[in-house]
Amino acid sequence: MKHLKAIAAASTTALILAATPTMAARGTDGNVKILFWQAVSNLNPYLSGGSKEVYAASMVIEPLAGFDENGNLIPRLVTDIPTIDNGGISKDMTTITWKLKPDVTWSDGSPVTADDVIFTWQYCMAPGGGCAQRAKFDGISTITAPDPHTVKITFTTPRPYPYTAFVGALAPVLQHAQFKDCLGALAAQCTAANFGPIGTGPFVVTDFKANDVINFKANPHYRDASKPAFATVTLKGGGDALSAARAVLETGEYDFAWNTVIEPEVVEAMTQKGKGTLTSAFSSTVERILLNPYAVDASLGDKRSTKEAGPHPSLSDPNVRRALALAIDRDVIVEAGYGKAGTPTCNIIPAPEIYASTAKTWCEKQDIPKANALLDEAGWKRGADGIRAKNGVKLSLLFQTSTNSVRQTTQLLVKDMWQQIGAEVELRNVSASVFFGGDVASPDTYQKFYADAEMYASGFESTDPEKFMTDFRCDKIPTPQNNWQGQNPARYCNPDYDALVDKLRTTAGIDNRAAIIRTLNDMIVNDGLVIPLVNRGEPSAISNTLKDAKLNPWDSQLWNVADWSRAK
Repeated sequence: MKHLKAIAAASTTALILAATPTMAARGTDGNVKILFWQAVSNLNPYLSGGSKEVYAASMVIEPLAGFDENGNLIPRLVTDIPTIDNGGISKDMTTITWKLKPDVTWSDGSPVTADDVIFTWQYCMAPGGGCAQRAKFDGISTITAPDPHTVKITFTTPRPYPYTAFVGALAPVLQHAQFKDCLGALAAQCTAANFGPIGTGPFVVTDFKANDVINFKANPHYRDASKPAFATVTLKGGGDALSAARAVLETGEYDFAWNTVIEPEVVEAMTQKGKGTLTSAFSSTVERILLNPYAVDASLGDKRSTKEAGPHPSLSDPNVRRALALAIDRDVIVEAGYGKAGTPTCNIIPAPEIYASTAKTWCEKQDIPKANALLDEAGWKRGADGIRAKNGVKLSLLFQTSTNSVRQTTQLLVKDMWQQIGAEVELRNVSASVFFGGDVASPDTYQKFYADAEMYASGFESTDPEKFMTDFRCDKIPTPQNNWQGQNPARYCNPDYDALVDKLRTTAGIDNRAAIIRTLNDMIVNDGLVIPLVNRGEPSAISNTLKDAKLNPWDSQLWNVADWSRAK
């Protein structure tokens, strides 16, 4: 398998690079200041899959392996990347065996063992825990420890792409000793562990204020004695994308600001100050609109936005969904809000190129006449007020997203486009810390989706989108039963899709897998519950005084924080 051989070669290169000594000694570069305008609510990716939590946690807790900025697999806590050629993957592709580095310790000085890895699997799979990353462990029958430094994962069926569990920032290893009393329903109650996990990463939490600020210090037991160069890290949360970018590019108050999606003309003015740059890392991140298939009226109580609520009075009609998609002018949205940091797309999987579908042409360009014709033919007639209705139901939509100037601009543009086809649109924006937060009591999270339409961006963290495709299965829909932690907020449910995902998981060969992935992409988009808008670069503002902060679209944006230093 060519792609597995490439992975092995990449991992060997990564090991050589990792052995290269750095110029600065541990802790000699003082403090580095990071700004996330979406404030962090906890440091446990298994309780909140939001990027802000995952990225912040990645400085402390690590997976067995991750991805570099080019999408190549790299070892973290293991000696190398298992492949068929090196014997780490069985020839029948039903097992993968990881070899832990013998000298890796937790930040409290205790050794990392295979028991910690096995426990992490048990933690995520425990009933009642609402594990946000459960899909990472789908298809695993057993995880065993032949010895304290060996982890053997056995799958229920052959897995041509077995790099899911414990790979990437979404699936780090937890310390058994710290989390042993946090299984199942107790998971969310372990505040001390969730706010200050004991890890293997370059930094240790010293103080955590939820939705505000986190302070870190260099891990004295980090496996590379010369890293990290910074003695401390301050990660501040809150504000908005514009102020975050300004704090790096204009005032120089911060060194790194993540997710600074701001208008093109504003970027140009800020960077002229000469204090920093704004760089985008392109991969699979797609800004999209979701249309709710279920009724969301507040009178439905706990059934709201679930299958038990019944079908949505207008959006359950596929003609309405198709018309809303046709009304959107993606070129205008990119020009107004993204500039060089975005490209129009009709694919939920825009990259890598081999997976990007070319089958759909209907959604590439705005077609208001066709959208109106669809609604006319489906019986949605305009009233005296210009708003369409059918059987007494108005085409009236509450459209929500997180608070961000680019998203609010996009909302206004989409509202105007939808009004052109007779839809009544109310806009709502929610603080990003709440919208993407893991608070199961909040009515305003994107998982609960208490609106008719919502908009956000996400992608997948590896170069193989199998896990991302799995997230659209029927059993991944957020519900009260899984603490609203399902990975399918679109509520897309298609048994034929589920069956094809199952086939993907047992299909070998990159070309065969790519053909299935393109078909799955088309099934989602043609259904209309998911309307892709923009293949969005993930932009970050980086100070000119910060050295080696490399953006990574396939893993945590803080993936190489151990290598950061102050430019001399």
